Amino acid sequence: MHIIPVASGKGGVGKSLFSANLAIALGQAGKKVILVDLDLGGSNLHLILGIRNVKKGIGTFLTDQKGGIEDTILDSGFEGVSFIPGDAEIPGIANLTQTQKKRLITKLSALDADYLICDLGAGSGLNTIDFFLTAARGIIVTNPSPTALVNAYLFLKNSVFRIIQSAVKKGSKADVYFKNLQKETGSVQRVYIRDVMAEIARVDPESHAKISKTLGKFQPRLVLNMLEDPKDADKAHKLRRSCQQYLGTEMEHLGIMYRDELQDTALRSGLPIIKYKPKAVLSQAIYRIAEKLLQNELEYTEESLDLDTFDLSFDTAEMEAEVDFQSRVEYLEDLLDTGTLSTADLMETVKTQQLEISHLRKENMFLKSRILKAADQGFKL
Repeated sequence: MHIIPVASGKGGVGKSLFSANLAIALGQAGKKVILVDLDLGGSNLHLILGIRNVKKGIGTFLTDQKGGIEDTILDSGFEGVSFIPGDAEIPGIANLTQTQKKRLITKLSALDADYLICDLGAGSGLNTIDFFLTAARGIIVTNPSPTALVNAYLFLKNSVFRIIQSAVKKGSKADVYFKNLQKETGSVQRVYIRDVMAEIARVDPESHAKISKTLGKFQPRLVLNMLEDPKDADKAHKLRRSCQQYLGTEMEHLGIMYRDELQDTALRSGLPIIKYKPKAVLSQAIYRIAEKLLQNELEYTEESLDLDTFDLSFDTAEMEAEVDFQSRVEYLEDLLDTGTLSTADLMETVKTQQLEISHLRKENMFLKSRILKAADQGFKL
């Protein structure tokens, strides 16, 4: 079974919508898929699938020792796709104990399916990171906004630190170094990973070799959502460079998806976009990503991917951004020609996008001012 955890550094980037539609695309390709809502404390994936009444889920499994995880599996109503709800209504379910977490991961990993797609909670909580690390090549979904990209990077940084901490043997010199580092800095997230690894190599070469081997297998995959313009695809390079320079981690680009107002219409209709409008530009982008995953399955190997593969994935994503933008323009022209979309509707869409662009510019200026202020304070010190 291929486990695909889907995470995001922050909410509102379309992670759950992507997870649901990806599961359906893989199901339509003849694969047996289990989609599980692991956004514990904020579960809403069932609404995206059009399922209203949920009686059992992850919460039931964790609180009722008699039932098995199989008892929580529902028919999603979509070909090849089963669904496990999250059960957010059970108090305290978001704060799992280590025992509960291990039991849940073990049981989910033992399920019978070709793909297990885990829709995780937004943010960098410890449970979310541990779920993300159940696979070496989980998917991080983000959008081109500065805040979303920064949060995606911080999520990956926290994931790398979690890998390092988990690989360090208790009582080892590396463990002692880590504990002292936390006392000195208050948080290991404030230090550079390359500096940490260099010091571990000096004080504990054995632990360094073990950590390096584990980190070498960690190759997250990126999906850049909510594009407005082909130039937005360039933002992915900044995230990749940050991961290369500061985390020592490579990243594969699975693809891009443009913002589509039809998504909201589909959601109100209780249907994922891939079923509501299969030929929409957004739906075709999801099919394309699913096809890449299926191709990866055929070429599956435990060896790390080479640099050429990573480079090619980013080049391909940029080309897809250009192609999809042209398809988007042609689609709007067709709607205008047929009268489905009026000029007034088009103007309203443009106005909405202008407001969003204005908001992003303000957000960008705010972040720049904070960076300049921080740099100024650093110079004074």
